[in-house]
Amino acid sequence: MNLLKRFFLRLIAPFRIHSESERTLIQSVKQITGRSPVNVNLYFLAFSHTSASKLSEQTGVRESNERLEYLGDALLGAVIADYLFKKYPFKDEGFLTDIRSRIVNRESLNQLALKLGINELVRFEGRRHHMSYKSMNGDALEALVGAVYLDHGFKFCSSFVIQKIVQAQLDLQNVVANNKNFKSLIIEWAQKENRDLRFETILEKGSKHHREFTVQLIVDEDPIATGTGLSKKKAEQSAAEKACLEFNIS
Repeated sequence: MNLLKRFFLRLIAPFRIHSESERTLIQSVKQITGRSPVNVNLYFLAFSHTSASKLSEQTGVRESNERLEYLGDALLGAVIADYLFKKYPFKDEGFLTDIRSRIVNRESLNQLALKLGINELVRFEGRRHHMSYKSMNGDALEALVGAVYLDHGFKFCSSFVIQKIVQAQLDLQNVVANNKNFKSLIIEWAQKENRDLRFETILEKGSKHHREFTVQLIVDEDPIATGTGLSKKKAEQSAAEKACLEFNIS
């Protein structure tokens, strides 16, 4: 949204007559972000899961929060990367990348969305526990970030991410303290002990955009641990963590 249009919408916002559902959403968004929406339609879209998508009369396509999710994902990565870069001036690229990945991975975003109460705002159809719905709340959080950016600009969006999400809802010290790469640990152990180690993907399920992987860690042809995740990397880390416990590796 350009500055002139945003200014015009903000100017007429107090004079608009909102429906009950709009007033409820405006109040919820203000509580989460710290500022009332200018374009409330952006937020209706941000909380619309693909299962509840509607056909747009203007564009002729079914609209959901997927495009806003794409935008919010990029914004979250950039804002958090900048924040970590400044907060840890003497840490190397590997540390910064690992911490950012732990903050913006799907499981973390799902938990942050629950803390913010976003799960109460998402509109969907079907069963919430269905595989394709597993990342629904985290996806909506990313879409919300995209909506805030389009509605209020980058400066406010950045402040929202840092102040309302990272600082208010995330235990960054705990993230840093538990920043262990279990896959690296188990690989180093196998090399030192002259053991044969490999990861095998034994199951993939879900839709193209919401897949869950199950990976088995095998040592000397013996299956040691199994891990699951919304990416192969996450599943491998899960299996590696269990194997590290099994072999008392720290």
